[in-house]
Amino acid sequence: MKMAARVIDVHKDYVLKGGVVVRALRGVSIDFPEGDFVAIMGSSGSGKSTLLNLLGCLDRCTRGQYLLGGQDVSQLDDDELSDIRSRNLGFIFQSYNLIAQLSVVENIELPLYYQGNISREARERCVQMAEMVGLSDRLDHRPFQLSGGQQQRVAIARALVNNPHVILADEPTGNLDSATGEEIMQVLEALNAAGKTIIMVTHEPDIAARAHRTLRMKDGLLDAHTPYGALT
Repeated sequence: MKMAARVIDVHKDYVLKGGVVVRALRGVSIDFPEGDFVAIMGSSGSGKSTLLNLLGCLDRCTRGQYLLGGQDVSQLDDDELSDIRSRNLGFIFQSYNLIAQLSVVENIELPLYYQGNISREARERCVQMAEMVGLSDRLDHRPFQLSGGQQQRVAIARALVNNPHVILADEPTGNLDSATGEEIMQVLEALNAAGKTIIMVTHEPDIAARAHRTLRMKDGLLDAHTPYGALT
């Protein structure tokens, strides 16, 4: 089975003022097969956000290995990590992280802009992504003119525009009411059914249950692994 991502005995330490060492991750090993849909749960301080940051190449592990699409990215420098992020990963955040001054289609364009890819074909792809998430009639709107659910749809389209191998979602329904959260989960499920690998952090058991499996973090370790998302 081909792996979209794999972490092998990953540790992450943070050194605080006074030399105090916080061991955020203490030897985590997880495989993420291509087409997987995983929910990561855990209380505050459990290590789930640290793990997501490492998977997103936003941070490096202190020791251990992280393989993304078969490539060991554990020791890459900042420029190399930035290139890996822009070409292989899509991010969906709880707070949407849209730029207020930009239109819907301009926000979707951002990953391509950072790659220097602002060709006519790239712009057409942005419009297609907007249409795919149901925003074809909102292309010129600014974020303040959109509902929370519509803003999250923009974030999803932006995450998809570079055709990433893995989509990382950090509390994607956290700021939404239940009905809108359901709409966003349907979009994520459709993307997964189309073959996208999705790794999602959530604190909501009903949202986690929509994933194929649930990983629970506790004290920087993998606490339990339920194969099909059923919470036990």
